[in-house]
Amino acid sequence: MYREPIFLQPVFQERIWGGQKLRTEFNYDIPNEKTGEAWVISAHPHGSSIIANGDLAGKTLADAWENHGELFNKIPSNQEEYPLLVKILDADADLSVQVHPDDTFAQQVEGVPYGKTECWYVISVEEDAELVIGHHAKTKEELTQLVDDGEWDKLLRRKKVKAGDFVYVPSGTIHAIGKGIVILETQQSSDITYRVYDYDRTDANGQKRELHLDRSIEVTTVPHQDVASDQQEVTVEDLAIKKLTEAEYFTVYHWKLTGDAALKLEQDFLQVSVIEGNATITVEGNTFPLGKGDHFILPYGVKDYHLSGDAEFIVSHV
Repeated sequence: MYREPIFLQPVFQERIWGGQKLRTEFNYDIPNEKTGEAWVISAHPHGSSIIANGDLAGKTLADAWENHGELFNKIPSNQEEYPLLVKILDADADLSVQVHPDDTFAQQVEGVPYGKTECWYVISVEEDAELVIGHHAKTKEELTQLVDDGEWDKLLRRKKVKAGDFVYVPSGTIHAIGKGIVILETQQSSDITYRVYDYDRTDANGQKRELHLDRSIEVTTVPHQDVASDQQEVTVEDLAIKKLTEAEYFTVYHWKLTGDAALKLEQDFLQVSVIEGNATITVEGNTFPLGKGDHFILPYGVKDYHLSGDAEFIVSHV
């Protein structure tokens, strides 16, 4: 049985709105000046993380999911893809206003297993940064009319944010991450995005990016529904554990470590991202260093582990 953390190397994605903070804040060796996303825990066909250690070093997380299901307590008859995807996004400019479908629409229309419900933990922000989250339309007809007329200020709900904020974004929610925000996103493993509005931007070839208005309107929840957040916090020795959400597709936590904590793995597997500080994790008598920008999975079969140091983590599981 594989009983050590599975460390993962990020996959970088160039985006028209990307920047350089994945290098300046996380010390990643980004491929270009418009690097918008680091897919840090991913088995998605559009970019699967590479395993950095152990017997599977050099293999992709997708390979591990397909051929070593025991690492995730995967039921042999379950042939679905790895369920979650974790990203860090650097919005050097506003992202497009967009919406994602639910599982049923994704399966029936796009032929993929998962729709996209996601959530955001805000790592850093520039002054006056804001998100788009939701809309003001009361009916589909009103939504269609406001989109057709380009009445974006009237349609879109905007929200200022600060570091440490958490936002839950169910499928069907119109949303956009604003300029100057770096977030860690935990989501279903899906890459389906329907663009509603892209500020009439053009790419390097002078072309506007495609919009998907018919499907956007079809999948948008109307009227917009706010999601209540009931965050709970417990302390285990020197580890403060705040549950950010316990939702249909994932549970997400913020951990703040200020010393030592002995823990048990109670889930099939645990996804862990270090977003600040330095620490160590000890599993089966072997100790591994952890620093900001490290990402790993604690696989099924790990029973106990020990954390030591001064660090912050975003942690998730199905």
